[in-house]
Amino acid sequence: MVWAGGEGGYECLGKACAHLVRGYQGVLAQQALAGGPPVGCRMWPLAWLGLISLYLGAAWGVPVKEERRKAEKPKADLALYENLELDNYDLTLDNYGEILDLSNYEELYDYSDLGPKIEVGTLAPRPKDLVALPDLATTAETPKLQPPATTSPIHPVPSPVQGLPSCLLCLCIGTSVYCDDADLEHIPSLPPETVYLYARFNRIGSIRAHDFTGLKKLKRIDLSSNFISWADADAFRLLPSLQELLLPENRLTALPELPRSLVRLDARLNRIPSAGLRPEAFRDLKQLQFLHLSDNQLDHIPVPLPESLRSLHLQNNNIQTMHEDTFCDSQDPSQIRRVLEDIRLDGNPINLSLFPNAYFCLPRLPTGHFS
Repeated sequence: MVWAGGEGGYECLGKACAHLVRGYQGVLAQQALAGGPPVGCRMWPLAWLGLISLYLGAAWGVPVKEERRKAEKPKADLALYENLELDNYDLTLDNYGEILDLSNYEELYDYSDLGPKIEVGTLAPRPKDLVALPDLATTAETPKLQPPATTSPIHPVPSPVQGLPSCLLCLCIGTSVYCDDADLEHIPSLPPETVYLYARFNRIGSIRAHDFTGLKKLKRIDLSSNFISWADADAFRLLPSLQELLLPENRLTALPELPRSLVRLDARLNRIPSAGLRPEAFRDLKQLQFLHLSDNQLDHIPVPLPESLRSLHLQNNNIQTMHEDTFCDSQDPSQIRRVLEDIRLDGNPINLSLFPNAYFCLPRLPTGHFS
């Protein structure tokens, strides 16, 4: 009889011991009736006692081993967790691949018994009814071109010309027209709803009076880096909404009449002398804030300047003198011109220290030569 563990095992071991004791007592009784045991059977008591001691030792040893195993298991589990390095266990998208290694995921977990095998591919499953499929050999043939019905010659498509609308020559997005670097020689016909025009880096040589006719919504014209040498007098005057006129890096020698709605005028890097400006050209521009005429051929500051002016750039010209009333009213010593804070006169052959009374109304002195 073998001990199987648990309460049932202990009960079985006890029954075996009781059975051995009863057998031994029966043997002793039979020997007594027979007049005593023979000499060869004197070792029977020792044999029975040995068997009983073995069973009792097994009965006591098994619980001890069981308790020892239960006591050692938490220690082993604790040692296993102590070997884990959890200091850097910060799970982010950067170290996700370092902490979780899924390269052998299919080897660790085998799900082949859970369901049928699924084949993944890029082709659609083969249909069951092959007869219903069309004949691809006949339908995939390239249709043959039929000869023209008439024998009249085919005229080539005309190439784009300057007279086409700007949305065929340029890029029209909403109310903006972009004609930058489009190899234009003239300003193209613009949609009537145009608000912003960008025609930079072209070969436009002149601005005609009818180029902007009817464009009542036009607010900005940017013609930077062209070959413009002249503009009609009425090219911009009849634009009621024009606020920004950008003409830098051209070949202008004169400025046309400007609309009163203008806020910013940029005519840098041209060839404009003082004679190329109309007398009192900026007096009536009550909204003008930025007047940039640097790198031209001016020999005096264009006066009078509107009170709305905030920035005046006249550097790198030929200005040699100025009047005391150029910026301030000499008859009104209490005048303060707060908005005109940016005056550039550097690069001109003028000594600004010779005109101290010309700056008393300004918030800061002009930039230039004072010695």
